Amino acid sequence: MTSNVTPFRNVKHVSLLWAAPERAEEIAALHARVFADAWAEGSIKSLLEHPASTSLIAVAGDPKTIKGFVIAQLAADEAEVLSIAVAPDWQHAGLGAMLMEGLARASRKGEARRIYLEVAEDNAAALALYRRLGFKETGRRKKYYHRPDGAIDALVLTLQLY
Repeated sequence: MTSNVTPFRNVKHVSLLWAAPERAEEIAALHARVFADAWAEGSIKSLLEHPASTSLIAVAGDPKTIKGFVIAQLAADEAEVLSIAVAPDWQHAGLGAMLMEGLARASRKGEARRIYLEVAEDNAAALALYRRLGFKETGRRKKYYHRPDGAIDALVLTLQLY
């Protein structure tokens, strides 16, 4: 049996950086690799330029390329995750946890008391990650995500920071 984690996917060699608007094209390209309903570069750039943006990228390799990102916004005492993605060849290596933990640190510094997000109820890998990180289900949005075979509910998850 082979391991999922190779020396080339070691999170010890990953840097977390603020997601600058200049990286919108790269983020959009990764978003398109991970999601069927990809966001346009202009939309991502607008989110990153927003004063409430608290967004991170994970970079690795030579040259440094984006292996993952989390786009979030702070409002009052809450942070909301708008999107998070990890490159397919870096999934299951701990990068999603690294991004979310970085967001939690940044959110605490921004005086957020909680982080919330929505996730499709059938996204087992994401749900396992969020639950491991301490997120709790606090709501449900019926038929929120549209799929070719029908709509699926979104679970609203919340992580209490304080």
